Amino acid sequence: MTDLVVKSCGPMTSLQDRGRLGYEGFGVSPSGAMDRRALAMANALVGNAPETAAVEFMNLGGAFMCEGGDLHLALVGAGCALSIDGAPVDPQTSVVLKEGQSLEVGHPRTGTFAYLAVAGGFAVEPELGSLSFHLRSRLGGLKGAPLKAEDRLPCRPESQDREPMQLALDPPEESGPIRVMMGPQDDYFTPETIRMFLESEFAISPQADRMGFQLTGPRLEHAKGFNIVSDGIVDGHIQVPGSGQPIVLMRDRQTAGGYPKIATMISADLARFAQMRPGMSVRFTAVERDEAVAAARRLKDWMASLPSSLTPVRFALTTEHLLSRNLIGGTVDALAPATTDPND
Repeated sequence: MTDLVVKSCGPMTSLQDRGRLGYEGFGVSPSGAMDRRALAMANALVGNAPETAAVEFMNLGGAFMCEGGDLHLALVGAGCALSIDGAPVDPQTSVVLKEGQSLEVGHPRTGTFAYLAVAGGFAVEPELGSLSFHLRSRLGGLKGAPLKAEDRLPCRPESQDREPMQLALDPPEESGPIRVMMGPQDDYFTPETIRMFLESEFAISPQADRMGFQLTGPRLEHAKGFNIVSDGIVDGHIQVPGSGQPIVLMRDRQTAGGYPKIATMISADLARFAQMRPGMSVRFTAVERDEAVAAARRLKDWMASLPSSLTPVRFALTTEHLLSRNLIGGTVDALAPATTDPND
């Protein structure tokens, strides 16, 4: 077995895949990758299915090495730099980490979350169908915990013999306000408050984690109080507690809650929002269901197109690279007499 060994990492570095689906009726949070676009890109580069579990970095990078064989891997997301034994790796490019080499993941520079995928995924036993780590329930991850120094992630050695690839395709460029559908409890707010919500600028608070992002901005007043009978919650629900400051619920959210939800972020904008850092400003715009569905379909089609957008890595013709390819198939003596014997 080939292991990816953790030398150092941030406290919320964890294994994440699509999430733990089908258990919310039992109070189990789905969890899962905060940026599924970046997860799919990293997996495509190493030949995995888009939802295969990868190492998710939050705010900090890490250092790793492999033991027991070579590993084919790729890093995507948040502008993190990747290097092997100090040599930089081009962005959105897969690479072979040879046994004994050191891999370093730099701090995020343009976002919050990045993903390190390994060909074949990790040979870790799933819990309730997923490797996704959920902090509050201690489900998933590596033995119910985030990653830490000296942890060993077992990998599948039979999946590592792949050609390094590069991906020139970037995520669909979405700009402007984050799109939301109003409700399900927008009737708990006056028309003036709804207009304020849609026309005001909010900021991402430092109180932001995988469970939810607290926003700061104008106070949103309730028209019928801030308590409701607890009902189901989905990713992207924007609830407004008694403080009047909205909270956007994310992948590690609870499964039910008792605060009115003024709006729901569309699924196609969740990853873009998740990559926003504390202090960044955010605005919202209301859309109808048809636009939300169309955006979700465009994102799904884009993810499906990733494998066809890969191209082999073009290495520089250095002496080191040529020697590593074992190109010599035999030798001849230029001074030896010519012969026509096919057995010579």
